[in-house]
Amino acid sequence: MGNKKKARYKVGDTVVITMYGTVGKVTDVKFIEGSFVYEVNYSEGLYLEPLLVSVEEYDGNLVQDKEEINIEYRFFFGDLVQVDGYEEEYFKVIGFRTEIWRYKENAWEDVVYELSRLSDGEWLEAHEDELILIADAESADAHFQDLGLMYPLKKTKPAKEMKKQEAALKAEVRTLQELQEQKLVIDQLLDLYNDYAALYQTFRDEEYKKVMLLTLLKLKNLSSHSRKPIDKNSK
Repeated sequence: MGNKKKARYKVGDTVVITMYGTVGKVTDVKFIEGSFVYEVNYSEGLYLEPLLVSVEEYDGNLVQDKEEINIEYRFFFGDLVQVDGYEEEYFKVIGFRTEIWRYKENAWEDVVYELSRLSDGEWLEAHEDELILIADAESADAHFQDLGLMYPLKKTKPAKEMKKQEAALKAEVRTLQELQEQKLVIDQLLDLYNDYAALYQTFRDEEYKKVMLLTLLKLKNLSSHSRKPIDKNSK
């Protein structure tokens, strides 16, 4: 332990990932199997010391890989809306997400809103251009009371049951979001593994093989965590 070499970079240092030409800050340093590996910008990938250089020493072209996207949302949590195709129904906005699409010849952003039907709490997704605002969140309560006369099911349904249904809906939405985020991380790890596998096949450098093993360990950890919510519903 006394002969352990010192890491060239420390947390907070600004470095360039030479294989991509991108700039980032070191967010973690690990010593694994005799080599230092670095986490940059809290990413899932780890980089060996030779793949990094301080931004002051880098003389190549830097890649500007950040894109500023400004999106104006027309609806927000608690807004009361109507949906095309459901003209006799009213819905409350309970969530929304932005899907960003990028292709070589085209690019766009799509806002999808998650809704709860006023009459029975039924869940629905709709795009922004399918919605009509009836009342914003601040004035929606008064509209809820007026519209409640139109929905006897809501008046006779116990409040406790409605809360339970709403909690189950929120849990389902959270699970879907977590699964989407986990899939994105797994895709990024697989890309990283494939990149280093190609490098190892070309150069036969054991350092590339170490990063491949680290990537497999991260994939294994993700896989073990993902089994827990699935097991609960598999009885």
